Order: sequence, then C-alpha cells, then structure tokens
Amino acid sequence: MEVSSAAAEGWFLERGLPSVLTRGSRWRRLWSRSAPMLAAYGALQACALALYLVTGGHDVEITGEPSTSEVVVLTIVGLALPLMAVTGWLVSRSRSGRTRAIVATVAAIFVGCVGTIVGGLTDVAQNAAVVAAVLILTACGIGSVVGWAVRTMLSHLATVGALAVRALPVVLLTALVFFNSYVWIMATTISGNRLALAIAFLLSIAAAFVVSATGERVRPMLRAAAGQREDPFDPKDPKDTERLAHTPFATMLDTPDCAPLKRSERLNVVFVLATSQLAQILVVAVVTATIYLILGLIVLTPSLLNEWTHTYTSTATVLGFTLPVPDSLIHMTLFLGALTFMYISARAAGDAEYRATFLDPLIDDLRMTLVARNRYRGAVAAIGCETADEVDATQGSD
Repeated sequence: MEVSSAAAEGWFLERGLPSVLTRGSRWRRLWSRSAPMLAAYGALQACALALYLVTGGHDVEITGEPSTSEVVVLTIVGLALPLMAVTGWLVSRSRSGRTRAIVATVAAIFVGCVGTIVGGLTDVAQNAAVVAAVLILTACGIGSVVGWAVRTMLSHLATVGALAVRALPVVLLTALVFFNSYVWIMATTISGNRLALAIAFLLSIAAAFVVSATGERVRPMLRAAAGQREDPFDPKDPKDTERLAHTPFATMLDTPDCAPLKRSERLNVVFVLATSQLAQILVVAVVTATIYLILGLIVLTPSLLNEWTHTYTSTATVLGFTLPVPDSLIHMTLFLGALTFMYISARAAGDAEYRATFLDPLIDDLRMTLVARNRYRGAVAAIGCETADEVDATQGSD
C-alpha cells in the first residue's frame, strides 16, 4: 500500500493539487520532489556562468551593430528562460526517486560552485537561500503548483491557433491603437514603474473576471463534494471509474462518505481551473505582443519614431542590457499585450463555444480528480484504522 500511496500522492502533485494530500505526505520525499525546480535554477546559473565567462563580469552596452560576443550574450539571455523550462520539464518526467535525488544533489553542488566563481561568498549565500526557499515552497505544495503551471503553459502552445482566431477582432482593434501617435507619446513618457502598475491593474481585472466565472461554473460540484448540499457528490460514475482504471486509484474503493472538501482544497481546485484558462489566454497575448514588436522593428524608422514620440532615442535597457530596440516600442507592445489579455478573458468567460471547447473538458477532469481524492482519503483513513487496531491488539496481548 505504501507504493500505491506514493504513486497516488505523485498523481495529485502532478496536477497541481497539493492540498488534497495530508500534511505529513507533503513533507515526504522532499529532496527528490524539489529536483525539477533545483535543476531549473541550475540551468539559470549555467547561463549566468556563461555570461560571466563571455563578458568577464563587465557591463555590456550594445550600440549599433552588435559584435560577435554581444550576439552570444543576447543569445544566452534569450535562451535562459526556455532552458530553465525544458530542464525542469525533463527532470519532472523522471519517475525514479533515486534519479531525482541525484539530480537535485548535483544541481545544488553546481549552484554553489557557480556562486563561488561568479560572486564569491555573497553569491554562495544567496544561492543557498534560494535552495532553502525551494525546499520550503515544495513542502508547502507551491512547487507542485509551479511545476504544473509550467507544464500547462507548454501544453497550451498547441491551442494558440484556436484562441488566436477568436482574438482576431482585438488584433484589428489594437492595430488602430498601434498606429495612434497619442498612444505612442504615452508609451514614451510613461515610466517603467507606472507602466507595470497599469499592466498589473488590467491583468488583475481580467484574472478576477475569469476566476469569478470559473467559480460560478464549478460551485455546485464543489458544494456537493464539500457536503454543503442535500444531494451528495456521487463518485460512482462508470466513466470516472473507467478513466481511473490505469491510475494508482484503480484498486482503491469508492468512499462517498469520506471527509468533505476543506476550504483549502476548494480554493486549490478553483485556482487550478482558473490558472489553466489564464495560461491559455496569456500565451495568445504574448504571441500578439511579439507580432507587434516585430512589426514595430520593421516600420519604425528614426524619422517616424521622432514624429510619433518626439525623440530619437532608439535603445532600451532590459535587465541591465542596452538593446537596439526603442524603449517606447517595448512599452507599446506590453500595453497591447495587456489589452489583448483583457479582451480574450472577457470573451472566454461569456463565450459558450469556448466553454464547450476548453472549459468543459477541465471540469470533467475535475470530477475525475474529486473521485480520485475520495478514494485516496478513504484509503488513508482505512490505513489509520488498521494501524490503530494493531496497536490496540498489541496492548491487549501485553
């Protein structure tokens, strides 16, 4: 039963549902479970080491045509995040706890060595703090949610086409915004902090809209599973049993009278559903912003830039690097990406075809997950009762 219990716990963690596990289960196999995040951080440190070796620890300022070393620096910076995601994903595919533990150990040692080479004891202490934070976040269940979110983001790349077709009206609308000189003046004069606040404000409104709509859709099911309705949640659906046939819950019994969903579990479920939708929408918004960034690089000549922004500044500083891209163009593409995100979020919440295509399959998976949760909780409770009976029998024989 210990093996199937570990497999069941891993099944929930892969789906970003750590709240389903018992408190003790979330602290088991902590080092091996932290391997994907530690490996991803190790990949980031590998990029930092490569930058240090190329630049010698000096600042890089790109003006005009970039040199060979500057092209290498830009390539490393551009590949850092994809490399982190791919590394974490590859490690997460491993089912061997021993392999994961070895990867986590190697990553931690490598991070310490990079810190020693690049920054000395200060960087070593900083990297040690990051490793400790990863362990704590993994124990709290946040690591599984982050890993699930990354996998969801990558899987949603296949749905970009379907969502982008629905975003065509907002692309046409934002095209008018893109060629509006007054908006370009705003993009030029606004500071980075104010732009970040504006984008965060727009994204928070859109996210609240999606979360509210998702909560309304799943509230009846969650209330039934939480024991707050007269018609209890019935796990004996043949379809759910068939879908769980090749999972760790296949041999576990249905327990409709197990402990109802806790508030943290309900919040976790709504968060997973809402985040899955927001990840889809975010991918489309990023693609739209990238299109406008490329379009701006094509059409923005120095004279046109001066006409729209009243400045000839054609460089921007990103993460300490000076890039040959107008700062106003970056601000504009970020703003258009936020507008796209808002529009698609509002459209997705009220579009019946979108719900049938994207949301209803997620709700079906939710129902299967609740059935698996009931079986898991029932099995854990049964093990507890058997242990108590064995203790009582031992004490009685004494």
